[in-house]
Amino acid sequence: MKHNFTLEDKYTLLEGRIVLSGIQALVRLLLDQNRADLFKGLNTGTLVSGYRGSPVGVLDLNLVRNKKLLDQHNVKFIPGVNEDLGATLVYGSQMAGMVSSVKYDGVLGMWYGKAPGVDRTGDIFRHANFMGVGKNGGVLAIAGDDPSCKSSTLPSQSEPALFDVMMPIFYPGNVQEILDLGRFAYEMSRFSGLWSGFKIVTDIADGFGSAIVHPERVQINIPDFQYNGMPWKHTQNAKLVGHHSLPTEKEIHLGRIEAAKLFLAANKINKITVSSENDKFGIITSGKTYYDVVEAFNSLGWTDDFLNEKGIRILKLGATFPVDSNAIEEFSNGLDEILVVEEKRSFIEMLIKEEIYNKPNRPIIIGKKDELNQPLIPGYGELTADDLSKIFFQRYAERLGVENPNKKIEIISEVDKRIYGQSLKNRSMYFCSGCPHNTSTVKLPEGDKAFGGIGCHLMAMFVDDGKAFGTTQMGGEGAQWSGMEPFVEKEHMFQNIGDGTFFHSGSLALRQTVAAKSHITYKILYNRAVAMTGAQNPDGGLDLPELTKWLKSEGVEKVIITTDDPSAYDSIEKSRWDKDITIMHRDKIVEAQNTLKAVKGVTVLIHDQSCAANLRRLRKRGLVHEPKKRIFINEAVCEGCGDCGVKSNCLSVQPIKTEYGRKTQIDQPSCNKDYSCVEGNCPSFIQVIPSEKNDKRILPKINFDPSMIPNPKKLQKEVANIFMLGIGGTGVVTVNQIISTAAFIENKKVIALDQTGLSQKGGSVVSHLKIIDSNQEYSSRVASGEADAYLVFDLLTGVNQKNMSKLNEKTTISVISASEIPTGDMVRNTAEEYPEASFMVDLIREYSKDSTLLNATELSEHFFGSNMQANFIVIGAAFQSGCMPISAEAIEEAIKINGVAVVQNTTAFNIGRKVVSDPHWIDTIDLYRSGNLEVSPEVSPEAKKLIESIEPDAELRKILEFRIPELIEYQNLKYAKEYLDFVKVVFSREKELRMSSELSQNVAKFLFKLMATKDEYEVARLSLKAELDTAIEMEFGRSAKFNYMLHPPFLKALENIPLINRLPGVKSKLSLGPWFKIFYVMLKNMKFIRGTYLDFMAIFSRDVRVADRKALKHYKETILENLNNINNGGYDTLIKFSKLPDIIRGYEEVRLETMETYYKKANDLFKS
Repeated sequence: MKHNFTLEDKYTLLEGRIVLSGIQALVRLLLDQNRADLFKGLNTGTLVSGYRGSPVGVLDLNLVRNKKLLDQHNVKFIPGVNEDLGATLVYGSQMAGMVSSVKYDGVLGMWYGKAPGVDRTGDIFRHANFMGVGKNGGVLAIAGDDPSCKSSTLPSQSEPALFDVMMPIFYPGNVQEILDLGRFAYEMSRFSGLWSGFKIVTDIADGFGSAIVHPERVQINIPDFQYNGMPWKHTQNAKLVGHHSLPTEKEIHLGRIEAAKLFLAANKINKITVSSENDKFGIITSGKTYYDVVEAFNSLGWTDDFLNEKGIRILKLGATFPVDSNAIEEFSNGLDEILVVEEKRSFIEMLIKEEIYNKPNRPIIIGKKDELNQPLIPGYGELTADDLSKIFFQRYAERLGVENPNKKIEIISEVDKRIYGQSLKNRSMYFCSGCPHNTSTVKLPEGDKAFGGIGCHLMAMFVDDGKAFGTTQMGGEGAQWSGMEPFVEKEHMFQNIGDGTFFHSGSLALRQTVAAKSHITYKILYNRAVAMTGAQNPDGGLDLPELTKWLKSEGVEKVIITTDDPSAYDSIEKSRWDKDITIMHRDKIVEAQNTLKAVKGVTVLIHDQSCAANLRRLRKRGLVHEPKKRIFINEAVCEGCGDCGVKSNCLSVQPIKTEYGRKTQIDQPSCNKDYSCVEGNCPSFIQVIPSEKNDKRILPKINFDPSMIPNPKKLQKEVANIFMLGIGGTGVVTVNQIISTAAFIENKKVIALDQTGLSQKGGSVVSHLKIIDSNQEYSSRVASGEADAYLVFDLLTGVNQKNMSKLNEKTTISVISASEIPTGDMVRNTAEEYPEASFMVDLIREYSKDSTLLNATELSEHFFGSNMQANFIVIGAAFQSGCMPISAEAIEEAIKINGVAVVQNTTAFNIGRKVVSDPHWIDTIDLYRSGNLEVSPEVSPEAKKLIESIEPDAELRKILEFRIPELIEYQNLKYAKEYLDFVKVVFSREKELRMSSELSQNVAKFLFKLMATKDEYEVARLSLKAELDTAIEMEFGRSAKFNYMLHPPFLKALENIPLINRLPGVKSKLSLGPWFKIFYVMLKNMKFIRGTYLDFMAIFSRDVRVADRKALKHYKETILENLNNINNGGYDTLIKFSKLPDIIRGYEEVRLETMETYYKKANDLFKS
């Protein structure tokens, strides 16, 4: 095992093996180039600029984090306001010597941007390539491609754009090649005078793996090249205009490109990796796709020796342009056929055809289509090793005389034929807890829609029923309306845009709409962060007062600011604002939009609220004030209506299953203290100021000695395939890197990939990890049917059909956390229920060799007061299940090296081990759940006598034992007997005709729901439960202070009366302290007036009381009318109807709306 390993090794170790991500390798490349120059006696500087965007979205963050190290190597990072301006900065760095004496012996450059940034930067790229690089300079243009548009609006391929500006293109296929090819790319740029394109696809940027470093690993060979009878030296020409540009164009074509080709040949950038004398078939590929090709052949069992025997030759291109003529001639010699394997449209294929078209005895060239012009290699989506396995086998098996069937093909075929029984819900990305988008983007006037924006704005198109739609290129937001406005009947449109996008280029689109005299309202979310890529500060931005003045100076008719804290502006001088500015609380954002919509011309709503994820980070670091106030839900009062989820769109407002059906509870660890959930029309909310004393629940210690847990038998394979499935933002990526590090310090080779995309926002994340005991090359993904370990951190992600394709019933060990984590749709919509967990678990087990089941989230919350250790509990269980080829010591050492929550994560790892090594240990733990008010029912003798009178079966008895005592407390014994008498009628009839008591159980549950409606007297009783006080004390401490958050109907009734509606409690909830308990006691004891003419509380909610009585009457009558039909085909219908009252939820208008749904479904049920 490696000792003295540190996280800094990835940047500072000069010789040996390191482990790092693709993005980190780009940072290391800058340092390595400087070190190499120093070794040659050159003291060079480097400028880095560009614009963030997946898959290179966090490159700038890594540069900032390592500023001290970069400074030591003369690397200067200046973020670009947008991509083309960033490229212009780098362009300027290469002109330095033309303007002044330079501080260094040369200046290098690195530009970075995702594919749309490559597109918009084409003009400056062309100028830069014409001007050429400076003395001892050189530039890399990092083009981030997202082939499957996991985090982009469109799939991308940058080569054609780079080719169009005559930029050589390198394509690394793993982190090792980023370091190696990166050095060659810099040296080629310096030699040729051209910028070097450097294509980084998502799988490589998001990859993580081991690499070998050494000062002399990359040996540069400078070719002997004569140009115009002189040793080659490119020229720089700053006069890029008219006839001055033509000589440079000639130099590019005849000099610089030729120099680049000679450099490629001299340094063997393009290599024949498999060949023999009698080869007839050739395969050309590059980058990430090369490793897919290698793995495809290996998975078919076609080794290098087999390929040599059968006559298949492989050429690996390190650079796809310009074409290395020598390499192509050597490779194609004697071949009958060349198959070009590449993602997206044909690029390499096009160049190869051009290169050998006029050659004698040329082989046929196939790729996107075969020799019969039929589709062969797809030009869409992304290629995987599985795709290529099928293509290779279909094309070559018969021609090579290969036996059929093939084990790999059988596995793929079996996976393709699987039928999983039912369609399961997917976990899609969602706004973070407390996200300002929940107000700014989602809330619109009734009937209106808005154009979508870029980044997190995109999620509004997925999570809010299509109110947001349509996107443009970044910076075009709103201009599309100017193009359609003259031709549509609609008179006004809203446009979403973030402050980062606005300052990037969106301000130009606003100026366009002003120039076009359009009627549009821009909704600018001013959250001070480019949130999708890591919450960086928007570059080139204006502060809020300056922005209001700028907008008005550009011709905007009216600007309104909404914010969660208007008092924050009290300290800002009024003179700094535009004089006509209006500031409103975010509660009035719909009113603000209606106001702006009524103003002709271009108007702007600025919603000022910090990015929730970034705010959370800043609070953890102590850089921003941490609010003391917390919100707690009394789940006894909660109706589970989801109104708080609708009002807040917050993932921390989580539905839970209880004895009394769906309820809602706030997940305290993930809550960002946005407080918008309190707007939910419900009296269950309690505001808590946690105790400052150490008097809340003491987290339990583990009652076992980890050293006594027996070590399992380790997985013994040349390559162990580990597939991890979880939720974005919960540490899945961290776990993958820690396990990778553990394997690395045991001297194993690792290849890892985290597939996140937009899913970092609460969506599905899958991580691939290969731990390798040889130097064999592999792709970064776990292929179909090849997972040795299938680690399910999230059940919904685990049963995604694409993910389940990795399972193999002969080899896969699945470790499944069955904890139910709701999706965003489940938070907002009570009709969206979590699928049956047992079905999903059984589905995974069906295709696994063996499995381990546990509830990792519940264990984590019990032992750590947070769910953040849940993933490490799963890792511990996986290790103990024998599906990891590394030691416990290595994993614990890697946790220590990571340096975050070391004790907690190590303990969690050992808890997971204990669950597997001692399955009965879990039975000794009474798991704690935050906010849980459920207790075993206390059945009085009177209640017991009532229950026994109908002789219920065990299932029905349990239901009644919970509900009869509650109804006695709700009203009296007589009321409980009325309930039981009705249940008895149903149960007696059902017992006569059916073997099951399912109908009786449903009636017992939902008749109780309709009879024990939560009026003011019942809310008072449930708010006085001793279990509530205990729950608050456990969560927040015995000294915690709390207030009831109430919006009494008698105050709400005054909201339309001028002046009076300004009183507290009329338009929003009152915060009432513990002193209010005396009123609750009074109300509780007045339950005897419920429903009588003395029921004064009914005056302000008469419509709800009448509706509740009507629904109860309807339910009972419908049951009785259809009870005699249960043996005549009506049983299933009555079963469905008996559960319909579950729809009726909430308070006041929310409740009345659900009743409409109840009656409609009831009518539809009996009509059919």
